[in-house]
Amino acid sequence: MNSQTEESGSGKKHEVTIYISNMSEDVWPFISAMSDPDARRYEIEENATLSDRDLFAFAGEDHLLFISPKPVSREFQLYYLSLFGNTDFIELTPRQHSGEICKDILRDETIMQAIVRAANSSKRLTVIPYVTSMQFLRLVEELRSRELDIFTPESPEEEDAWTVNFYGSKSGIRQLAQKSSAAEPDFAMPDGLICVNVLDASRIAAKKYLRNQGVVLKTNKGHSGAGLLIFRPGDLPVSYHACAQEILETLKKDAYWDRFPIVIEDYIATNPQVAGGNPNVEFKIYKSGRIDFLYYCILRVTDSGVFKGIEISSGVMPDRVAAQLVDTGFFIAEQFAGAGYRGYFDVDYVAGRSGKLYVTESNVRRTGGTHVYHVAVALFGKDFMYRTYVLSNNLYPLPNKKKISSFSRALECIKPVLYDRKTGEGVILASERVISIGCLAYIVFGRTERRALEIEREMESLIAAKD
Repeated sequence: MNSQTEESGSGKKHEVTIYISNMSEDVWPFISAMSDPDARRYEIEENATLSDRDLFAFAGEDHLLFISPKPVSREFQLYYLSLFGNTDFIELTPRQHSGEICKDILRDETIMQAIVRAANSSKRLTVIPYVTSMQFLRLVEELRSRELDIFTPESPEEEDAWTVNFYGSKSGIRQLAQKSSAAEPDFAMPDGLICVNVLDASRIAAKKYLRNQGVVLKTNKGHSGAGLLIFRPGDLPVSYHACAQEILETLKKDAYWDRFPIVIEDYIATNPQVAGGNPNVEFKIYKSGRIDFLYYCILRVTDSGVFKGIEISSGVMPDRVAAQLVDTGFFIAEQFAGAGYRGYFDVDYVAGRSGKLYVTESNVRRTGGTHVYHVAVALFGKDFMYRTYVLSNNLYPLPNKKKISSFSRALECIKPVLYDRKTGEGVILASERVISIGCLAYIVFGRTERRALEIEREMESLIAAKD
C-alpha cells in the first residue's frame, strides 16, 4: 500500500491519480483575515483534521497517491482498504503544514520527486484537488515545467479559474441569479443586496430586521458557519439605533467583515416538513463540458447554520421539490460549464414556509457530501438512492472523550452497528483524526429511513453508555 506503482502482468504501467486535500485553500483569504489568531489556527487545523475523510471519495479506485496535510495512520488505511479493496495506495504528507498545502508541496523536494516518480516512463499524471485554488494552479504549472503531462479533469483551465471564487462566493451566485431571473424564474434567492463596509451593513441589516423580524448577513466566502450571522425574531433590540449598534459591534469582532463584500438578505423561516427545510443537489461537470446530476439530499445543519452532514434517498423529499431542485441545478450547471468551470459543485436551498424554494449558495468544489456519494456508489451502485437510505455526520461531538480516545476504541465501542456487507446496513467511520478533537465522522446505511435512524440512535447509545 505504501510502495510505488508497479507494472501489471502485461508489463504496462498504470497511470497514477494524485489527490491533494487542500480544503483550507478554498477560503484562504477568509482564514487569513480572521482577527483571532487562535480561531485562525483552529480553522486550519480542523480542515487538516478532516483530510483523511477525503480518502472515501476514492472508494474502490486503484493507483492513488493521496497527499494530505496530516498523515493517515496505517490502522486507518487498513480499515479503509478492508472496506473497499483499493490496491496500490500511497499516502504522503509534506514536512511543513502551513494551511496552504500546495505551497508546502512545492517547498518539499522529497514529495516533488515522489510525484515525478509516480509519473513513471509515461510522464503522465492525473492530478485532482479538493478545490481548484490559485495555489493548486501554481503547483500544476511547476509540475508541467518538469516535463510532465498533467491532466486535471476536475479543474477549469487557468483562464477560467475565476469561476471557482466567483460562483462560489455569496455575491457571485447572487449576481448570476439576478441575471438569470427571466430565463429561469425558479432560480430565486432571498431578497437582499451587497454592501462593502460594516457601518452601512449594520444600518441596512437593522432596517431589514425590524421590518421582517429577521435578517441574515454573510461574508462573501465563509466556511463551516464562520462568516454567517442569522438573527431571528427576538434576537435584537426593537429600537433601530440599538439594533444597528448591536449588529455593528458583532461585525467589528472579525476583520473579514470589513475586508470582503457583505451580503444582507431576508431571513427565510424554513419549513422542516419540506426536505428538512434545507435541500441540496450536487453535480459534476466533466472536462468535455458534460454535466452529470449526482444526487439530491437533505442538509443536516445547526440553528446557527453550521453544516453537519446529509441525508440521501430517493424519498427524502416530494417528487415536485426534487424535480425543481434538479431542474434549477441543471440550469446553474449550464451557466457554470459555459463559463469554463469543471469539477464538482452543489447548490444549497432553503424551503420557505410559503412553499417557495430559495437558492442560498453554491459550493464550487468537492463538498461535505462528495465522499458520502462515492461510498454509496461503491457499495450499492449508481442507483443507490433507490436501494438504501444514507445519513452522514462529519463532526459528531463525543459525549465522553476519554471513552473513545483512539480509532481502535471507537471501532470496538460501536462494533454492534458497524457496516455489514451481508445486510447492507450499519456505520462506516469516515475519519480517524477527528477523534483527536473529540468528534466522530460517520456514514450510516439502512434499508429505510427508519432503520438508518435506528442504527444512528443505537450508535449514539453505545457511545454514551458508561463502561
